[in-house]
Amino acid sequence: MVTVIEWVNPGEDEIIWRYPNEVIKWGSQLILHEYEVAVFMRDGKIYDVLGPGRHTLTTQNLPLLYRLVGGGNSPFKATVIFVSTKQFQGRYGGETQTRELAPIKYYGVYWFKVGDPVLFITEVVGGQGLYDAGDVTKFVRAYFNENMMKHLSAYSIVDLFQNLDMVSTQVKVKLLEDFRRLGLELVDVKIEGVNTTDEWRQRLFWIMQTGNAQYVMQMDTTKQVAAELGKSQGAAVGAGMMLIPQLMQPPAQPYAGGAAPPAGPQPAAPAAQQGEICPYCGKQIPPGAGFCPYCGKQIHRCPNGHIVPEGARFCPVCGAKIE
Repeated sequence: MVTVIEWVNPGEDEIIWRYPNEVIKWGSQLILHEYEVAVFMRDGKIYDVLGPGRHTLTTQNLPLLYRLVGGGNSPFKATVIFVSTKQFQGRYGGETQTRELAPIKYYGVYWFKVGDPVLFITEVVGGQGLYDAGDVTKFVRAYFNENMMKHLSAYSIVDLFQNLDMVSTQVKVKLLEDFRRLGLELVDVKIEGVNTTDEWRQRLFWIMQTGNAQYVMQMDTTKQVAAELGKSQGAAVGAGMMLIPQLMQPPAQPYAGGAAPPAGPQPAAPAAQQGEICPYCGKQIPPGAGFCPYCGKQIHRCPNGHIVPEGARFCPVCGAKIE
């Protein structure tokens, strides 16, 4: 009776399948469907690889194994691993930190396939000792997520929220090289969304609104000073009147050519001339809007028209006092 070696009804997410019997008979029928290859291993070393089709195992199509086991028609011992070369889809998600150590959560989808079955078996299956299809799938997904975390952490929080398409393209290029090391081909990557904490979302708003990260530092410092002053009720009023307005003054801006700034107070640029961002949802809103058209939140402004946080006493852009 002729033995048939075939991967029957592979699972949707199964990348490999190990034939359970390691004793192979010459003359056995090996059936490989489209998008499948069979890798013959012995003692952890790869010898022969066969592609799609019906193969009668002979000394001609397994020449390397034949040299190893010698002539004759007696059965020989080998591990047969089927590898699917079709395209797979995986979902990912995790948490990491940006360049400023801002915590972010991210999620998305990616598509990949085995490009080099020999390298894939060498690096993943044999190298990691993963002969179970489920273990291999988990390894690939963990490997993708680990490298995604590493690459995203090299970007700023503004890049992730304002230039996500650019980040996706650049990260994909880096992940392509990571996957090639395992014999995998990364077909495409899509970052579907990123998010951060409420605290960092407010910081992000001010960085994007002013284009100057120093404002964020001023706001944090002001909050800390106010908290400390609040601990001493007697000194809080006098010290607060001196310190808070100074802390909320905008940083000095350099002038072209090193020229000195013009004397006298400078009028603040009206908000209508600047692109504005909702501090609650982070989306672009019409200049001078009183409410966000996306989340419905009321937009609070200083006397000069700059957007300010709810409950603010001074404008972090122009320093105006808010009644």
